[in-house]
Amino acid sequence: MKTLRSLLIMLMLCIWLGAWAQSFSNPVIPGFHPDPSVCRVGDDFYAVNSSFHYFPGVPIFHSRDLVHWEQIGNVLDRPSQLPLGGTTSWLGIYAPTIRYHKGVYYMITTNVGNGGNFMVKAEHPRGPWSEPIWLEQQGIDPSLYFEDDKCYMVSNPDGVIMLCEIDYESGKQLTPSRPLWRGTGGRYPEGPHIYKKDGYYYLLISEGGTELAHQLTIARSRNIEGPYEGCPHNPILTNCNAKGENMQIQGTGHGDFVQDQYGQWWVMFLAYRNFGGSYHHLGRETCLAPVEWDEWPIVNGGNPIDTVMTVAHAPLFSSFPAAGIVSGFNASVESDFQEKSLSDLGVSFVRFQNPIESHYKIGGGRLRLVGHGTLTENKQPTYLGVRQCAADIVMETTISLKSLREQGGQPANSNLRAGLSVYQIHDGHMDFYTDGKSVNVSCRLKSLLAPCNHPGVDSRIPSDAQQLRLRVTSDGLMYYFYYALDQGAYTEVARQNCSLLSTEVAGGFTGVTMGMYVEGEGYADFTSFKYSE
Repeated sequence: MKTLRSLLIMLMLCIWLGAWAQSFSNPVIPGFHPDPSVCRVGDDFYAVNSSFHYFPGVPIFHSRDLVHWEQIGNVLDRPSQLPLGGTTSWLGIYAPTIRYHKGVYYMITTNVGNGGNFMVKAEHPRGPWSEPIWLEQQGIDPSLYFEDDKCYMVSNPDGVIMLCEIDYESGKQLTPSRPLWRGTGGRYPEGPHIYKKDGYYYLLISEGGTELAHQLTIARSRNIEGPYEGCPHNPILTNCNAKGENMQIQGTGHGDFVQDQYGQWWVMFLAYRNFGGSYHHLGRETCLAPVEWDEWPIVNGGNPIDTVMTVAHAPLFSSFPAAGIVSGFNASVESDFQEKSLSDLGVSFVRFQNPIESHYKIGGGRLRLVGHGTLTENKQPTYLGVRQCAADIVMETTISLKSLREQGGQPANSNLRAGLSVYQIHDGHMDFYTDGKSVNVSCRLKSLLAPCNHPGVDSRIPSDAQQLRLRVTSDGLMYYFYYALDQGAYTEVARQNCSLLSTEVAGGFTGVTMGMYVEGEGYADFTSFKYSE
């Protein structure tokens, strides 16, 4: 009888614990959203990400539970805040940090190639954000720490984590830069953040490079100026070990701690997902894991990070179902271009560098894009797209063929072409385009132009066709390219492996974006665009 009673108690305990266990999927902000930083204000969480050579810069997100995120804007939405002249995907806006102090939000970051470290501020995270306040201490990935009415800045000039005090109104440096920590010996000690807990200042950094060996390490001190003692269990987060080597998620690192309103600690960090072997093309994404504290923080119970995470007894997730996996992000967008301005399209659309505004005209059911050079030349090319945030996607557009045949009463220029691009880096993209006479797909890798249409597929366009519809789909392993004329059926014209646009093949460390573009002299009219997941 005692055995039966014990079994019943254990069963009830398992049921009770199961009722408190919730599962969510990683990444929580998928696609090209690297280098996350997060802060909490009351019951609201705000996160920001790197944006490199894309305009507008530093996407900002809002959440109530750290899993369901909505993009509410872009911190840097004016050329005066975001000079991007001559940038490639290796330059531009590196890892930002967001913090809140006395009713004001602060975002600090690095514009690599165009000015260095600066911060902006706003009374509301939706903006408007101030003009840049340029800072003296350099090194990438700067962060702010507020204590009482003092503001400290950390960054990594010369590969050393350095600290100084600044005036958070003017940005003036008030103390000399002081070295704090060189990390544990991994390359590229960067991404520093300071937190205070139980009388210690904790210094969280990333090491190993933002690749397979990426990791989070931590040190602490009783004095903010040091000396800092490294955690004996470093790294506190990495999937580059025996436990994590077979996970789809790899490259875990560059994180930021946040404590929720119930006292539970979390870390948001970047990682990437492999597809079709050891290839990642969607970029570095934002993931989430629970943190427990002993003397030192323990991330996810010391276990590797997976695409499905289970957390026991998390009051923040009280609205989640006890069974099932919660996924909180969808980047789908659709437009028939009735909007009056590009800003009305939505906050997720991006362009390259500082775009030539007169080359983008929207309204009345039409988006007119005026060509300017080529995507590969990377000199303010005409492109409007979104981040690819899921493996399984459909992207579609409709192009007016009349606009490609005749302009201003004259035949269109022979070098004019328009279509859709699946873009990783300026010398790594797949272009699905027309010149008004035929449809083609080209694969541009390291400046090598390679046609990739299916042999035998007739891609010529009859002269009486009025509209060309282009469709790109993906299953995470392949991209498929289809076209249709007017209201006719779609024909597959090409397919290419997604790995060709991976960081491992094409290079870069951003992630795929996809959208409409025009190259050559002249313009093209698009009458619809849709990206769905």
